[in-house]
Amino acid sequence: MDYAAAFLDQNHAFCDVIRSGEPATPVPTCPGWTFRELLRHVGRGDRWAAQIIRDRADHFLDPRTVEGGTPPPDAGEAISWLHSGAQELIDAVELVGVETPVWTFLGPRPAYWWIRRRLHEATVHRADAALALGVDYALAPELAADGISEWLERVASQAGSEGAPLPLRDGSTIHLHATDPGLGAAGEWTIGAGGGRIVWSHDHGKGTAALRGSATELLLALSRRIPVTETAITVFGDTTVWQNWLDHTPF
Repeated sequence: MDYAAAFLDQNHAFCDVIRSGEPATPVPTCPGWTFRELLRHVGRGDRWAAQIIRDRADHFLDPRTVEGGTPPPDAGEAISWLHSGAQELIDAVELVGVETPVWTFLGPRPAYWWIRRRLHEATVHRADAALALGVDYALAPELAADGISEWLERVASQAGSEGAPLPLRDGSTIHLHATDPGLGAAGEWTIGAGGGRIVWSHDHGKGTAALRGSATELLLALSRRIPVTETAITVFGDTTVWQNWLDHTPF
């Protein structure tokens, strides 16, 4: 997948949804936020990642200190600010080189890691905006499936940190199966726990709890954007395992 091209495409799609609402539109899936806060969060996050990369940072950078991190008050100019922030990230990666190690919240990673991260940040927050307006939301199955994998990579790295309980008990597993044609192994995920950490793979299996549905709906359910009861997802097995997962995943 060309993550850079997909990132710019999703940035534009996010802007299209934001543009169709009012700045004061509430965002129910991000309690307390309006479109104004959602736009600022996405645009500042892109600039934050770009500055980390340009500075070849090896430590945390406070997002509140990011250069140009506040959108202009004019709605049209704010959209342009969003677009330029995405391009800043692409340019920063090209400047330092895709493999240059930089700080991330998962430890040092190649600079290009941030493009994939910000791509999936845009896809999920576009869903927040679309759900707030009650408009249709769709992703290419391959992109949604990659979003699930990227999300699980972060959970596996961060779940249980600072003594927090794991979202799965040892011996329990969750299996996700995307029904979109053509995904193959990339459309299946088996998640388990062991040794105090979360592990996952693209194996086909039968989980303690299992969910079967489109990759897009699985991504939105996994990221707690929509409950499975409001989707075409079929849930099998022990539903308490799935609910415990939702209650204890770190983001």
